[in-house]
Amino acid sequence: MSEFLDTFPSISHHGGASGVTGSCHRLQISKDRALLVDCGLFQGQDADHLDSFEQLRVSFPVEDLLALVVTHVHIDHIGRLPYLLAAGYSGPILCSMPTARLLPLVIEDALKIGFTRDRALIERFLGEVEERLVPLGYREWHTLVDDARHRVRVKLQRAGHILGSSYVEVDLLDRKSSVVQNTLGQRIIFSGDLGAPYAPPLPAPRSPRGCDALVLESTYGDRRHEDRRQRRGRLKAAIDRALANGGTVVIPAFSIGRTQELLYEMETLIHRADSRRWRELEIIVDSPLAARFTEVYRELRPWWDAEAHARLRAVGIRSA
Repeated sequence: MSEFLDTFPSISHHGGASGVTGSCHRLQISKDRALLVDCGLFQGQDADHLDSFEQLRVSFPVEDLLALVVTHVHIDHIGRLPYLLAAGYSGPILCSMPTARLLPLVIEDALKIGFTRDRALIERFLGEVEERLVPLGYREWHTLVDDARHRVRVKLQRAGHILGSSYVEVDLLDRKSSVVQNTLGQRIIFSGDLGAPYAPPLPAPRSPRGCDALVLESTYGDRRHEDRRQRRGRLKAAIDRALANGGTVVIPAFSIGRTQELLYEMETLIHRADSRRWRELEIIVDSPLAARFTEVYRELRPWWDAEAHARLRAVGIRSA
């Protein structure tokens, strides 16, 4: 845990700070009021030095939390949610509308793998999670508290990472503070995971106008990614080689986000191809979870980007 603001508001990190997984950030607004952004599972090297209990332990108070805000549904951002509820958290779970649709599927899969296969227990827990979900529209302020002491509002903005991903703007007004600048309010932003622009079928993230404090993911901060055209070209070249020699291309990919992006790009290549071999290309999604998410992605097409909607219109499919 680390803190970098000396007085309220203060920020402490319970994951996603000294490593790249386990994202969990606590904004302490006052002694008895706080906000939690994500509650993720430690994975890979981040989990190697922790015993199984330490990985899952909720080591911070939960009774003062106004809300949990979920930036997106990857397991390293929501995987400790069952343990947060077990620790006594009883407040709302704020997220985007697509995230509210996707989150129960991820949690169900996580429970089956790491907790229980008892269907009754899983259904009971999912029911409790769904009761707490509060889907929010993008670019709209949602007020958590507005009283004689504080006004606390949150707003979700598109992050372009996976469908439903968000970065979180928190607007604080301390009406009791003796610090002049604090009475004017503070804006704090939690980036979650940010995506590159032009990643299909997601609208590109837009930069915020400004803030007083920024908690920024930087997993790939020192890496320059190739652009979308280069990625698509390398994908086409690999499939061309396989078609030429009668081989098979096996592509490992995350079930959420990356699989759907790959399918979108492969469909683009197929529609542009002149070759009959390309048009007869068989694509197998060999993952039940990835297949389920692909179906839900189709249901959530109102949140796709303009390019994807244009493609739907071109083939005579309604966008919503």
